[in-house]
Amino acid sequence: MRLKFTGGDSNEWDNMRRMLRDFVGKRRHCSFKGQNDAHHASYKRFRRRIIQRSSSEGPAASTPLSTGRQCEPGFEFDAVCQRLELDSPQRPHEPAQRGLEGNKEATLGGGGSHRSAVTPPNTPLIIPARGRPVTENALEQGWVWTAALQRHGIAQQTGSDDDIRSDLQPFAPLNKASVSLQGKSVLKLAAPSLLNDYYSNLLDCSCNGMIALALGSSVYLWNSETRALVGHFDPSPQPGRLCRQTLSSISSLCWSRDGRALCIGTRRGEIWLWDVEHKQNMRCLPSHLSVVRALSWKQQLFSSGSVLGHIHHHDPRAPAALVGAAVQQEGLCSLQWSPGNEWLGSGSTDGLLRIWDSDIAGSHQPITTMKQPSAVKAMGWCPWQRKMIATGGGCKDRELRVWDTRSGTCVTSVDTNSQICSLRWADKKRRLVTGHGLPHHHVICWDWEFPSLSSSYHLTGHSHRVLHLALNPDGTQIFSAGADQCVHIWDM
Repeated sequence: MRLKFTGGDSNEWDNMRRMLRDFVGKRRHCSFKGQNDAHHASYKRFRRRIIQRSSSEGPAASTPLSTGRQCEPGFEFDAVCQRLELDSPQRPHEPAQRGLEGNKEATLGGGGSHRSAVTPPNTPLIIPARGRPVTENALEQGWVWTAALQRHGIAQQTGSDDDIRSDLQPFAPLNKASVSLQGKSVLKLAAPSLLNDYYSNLLDCSCNGMIALALGSSVYLWNSETRALVGHFDPSPQPGRLCRQTLSSISSLCWSRDGRALCIGTRRGEIWLWDVEHKQNMRCLPSHLSVVRALSWKQQLFSSGSVLGHIHHHDPRAPAALVGAAVQQEGLCSLQWSPGNEWLGSGSTDGLLRIWDSDIAGSHQPITTMKQPSAVKAMGWCPWQRKMIATGGGCKDRELRVWDTRSGTCVTSVDTNSQICSLRWADKKRRLVTGHGLPHHHVICWDWEFPSLSSSYHLTGHSHRVLHLALNPDGTQIFSAGADQCVHIWDM
């Protein structure tokens, strides 16, 4: 007979197993029927005690999970966000709903009730796609920083951009640095495994000129001043934990305004805070139940938006970081605080641009709503006219628009004849930069003299759509990352 032990201390169960083996060995060598009956009765009592003890204690996970990196003193997960859901479909034998009604995210509504059952702190987090409980410590798996190795020489590229091999090192030069020419990139770098996702936000530049680029489940840092790769960090699961790519595939990232912290959103709904100065992970917030598509900082606070349309406001200094929330009916694909922190703009997949006030704990209704024919993914506030915001249209629209958020009207628009995937304002140059998809895959610099927009540069070099844009602090260089797995640097 074989017993399966599912609870209790491992040392205790080892002792019980040894006792059971000794007992069975003695029973086999017994030749008297009466003694066999007595041993059988003792064995039944022994087995009954094991079963009773197992049923009185909570079952252990089928695969032991080591504790890994412990939480910092005073750290607590927000009780509103104790359960996580995988984006993958559920298995047939699992219930359709688990913990949260209708798989909706928890929200904090003014005067409303929570739509989630608050889970006690010690309750395991149920992950349906894996069918096993995962404790809070499993989320605090930690990140590992790896400094870059200095590599000399230029990678040789042959053929078209489609032939770029995935074994190239991130930020490896693909051409020699050239003198800036209008319409030509100064430097072309490799970005292997860059996710070809229109709705992701995987590139950002800090106020110190540090470029952050997410490739799969890793984030690479590149110094735009020295033009050198600084290093990369990625999650480091221990044996018995979930797959790293499943757990932490990155969908968005954003630098804090002082350039000291990097906020990272994953496809599992977690938000990680990384202390770049000390090269260590500060916190993991299991905030959303779906893909975190956009992040934006407001001084010491930051906001996150998910594919389910939920906007969460976080204060990472507080034990319970979730300090406010709002919800929109459509999936969220862009989110940005205005330069003066007065308003928050959010764009939806249904083409709605909403403007929210700065009271994150107060009213949860937008003050202005505007409509365009396609998803509002490319979006950005004008730094020098702070009530103006620009948006770009997708394949069905292709219009570049500038909106007056006070009146909710479009003050100017231009047909770009191309899908607009990304958008950035250059404050010091007083220009607007857009990254495009089909059919041209180029970058356009726009001069804006209110209210008219006119194109000044067309930068070509990408062979697929330009998904992400970033600018260095003084606005003299443009960084573009495309679906061709290349990063281009342009002089403005």
